[in-house]
Amino acid sequence: MKFSKKLAMAAVTALALVGTAACSNGNKNSSSSSEKIPSKITKKTTVVFWNSMTGVQQTTLKQLTKDFEKKNPKITIKLENQGAYNDLQAKINSTLQSPNNLPTITQAYPGWLWNAAQNKMLVNLTPYINKNVGWGSAKASDINPDLLDGAKIKGTQYGIPFNKSIETLTYNKTMFEKYGIKKVPSTWEEFKDVAETIYKKSNHKVVGAGFDSLPNYYTIGMKDEGVNFSDKINFSGATSKKVINYYADGIKKGYFRTAGSEHYLSGPFANQKVAMFVGTSAGEGFVKQGVGDKFTYDVAPRPGKYTLQQGTDIYMFNHASAEQKAAAFKYIKFLVSQSSQLKWANATGYIPVNEKAIKSKAYKDNKSIKLPAKLQDAMKHLYSVPVAKNSNAAFQQLSSIQQNIYAAAEKGQNINSQIEAGKQKFDAAWKQ
Repeated sequence: MKFSKKLAMAAVTALALVGTAACSNGNKNSSSSSEKIPSKITKKTTVVFWNSMTGVQQTTLKQLTKDFEKKNPKITIKLENQGAYNDLQAKINSTLQSPNNLPTITQAYPGWLWNAAQNKMLVNLTPYINKNVGWGSAKASDINPDLLDGAKIKGTQYGIPFNKSIETLTYNKTMFEKYGIKKVPSTWEEFKDVAETIYKKSNHKVVGAGFDSLPNYYTIGMKDEGVNFSDKINFSGATSKKVINYYADGIKKGYFRTAGSEHYLSGPFANQKVAMFVGTSAGEGFVKQGVGDKFTYDVAPRPGKYTLQQGTDIYMFNHASAEQKAAAFKYIKFLVSQSSQLKWANATGYIPVNEKAIKSKAYKDNKSIKLPAKLQDAMKHLYSVPVAKNSNAAFQQLSSIQQNIYAAAEKGQNINSQIEAGKQKFDAAWKQ
């Protein structure tokens, strides 16, 4: 499906949802229909926002929040940083036992909130979208439809995408020219061939390529083979082994590597130890800083058909008052508006979730990073890890499983026993 068609479908969907009421969930604070949503915030209202933003991300979020509060003097946004993502997830999980201690809104991956949705602790945002309270110039149909769908849990729009990234291919353009590579790889076969060519032509001094995230590699590898991420995956089956062996064979032969103890390949890439790597688009700032003027790098769409959308959405908890919910949604809409997303993307390297921002001249003309010029091509086929019971646990388990497999491959060992052990762990994660 072409991008324009997806946007049209999203707009139709948004219109079709008008008049649809959220089912009552038995919580007295729940908004069961759009009529119960205040049209204006008439008294002082505080919204608590749990987040995991650091560095320039935190600085930019604070500035955007100040801008919002100036325009909405009756609303105070209390930003509460909970540390890294795993710290935020742990804080949410522990506080779900005492719902009244939860914030008004939080950053989160949908998989973290599966149980919260099942226990009717989240606010269905569809009535808020339909009521169009305080959207200003923003509309639900302005949000990338794939990202919006990725913020659903069991088909319900509980989240709004905010700080998003995708996986892209970062490559050493200078090195490509040196070794006669005329075409940036766009398929798995081309990726392997270029990696092997550079490894051989450099006399084994430069590893051809690698992937930052092993869970992402496996998930998208399977999706490219037509298999969705679910508990139906046979980890030791033929398709799974094909995906695993593609990477393992390259590691054995030396032209592929994992990030390993360095965690990210941007460092080895900047030091010209790796010719190209697949990693998050939000990491381009680190690449630019590390590379400096040592060589010319560039960014391209991830090889294969699909790329994984990453980053968190914003979710709202049901314990909040009607005024807090309305104020919070107004703030969320401000954060995903065209102007806010332009500031956010240009400052942080995250991709805009707002289509108008992506297509704007102000974004495309940003020369400080390479991504804007390639973003629309890179986002043609987005994939999200399906939100299901224990899908988040199974996805995270893929990291250690594959580390063990590829460590064995690096030693030249037969990896079948590690694949079988991985299958047991993967299956167990789905059943915990």
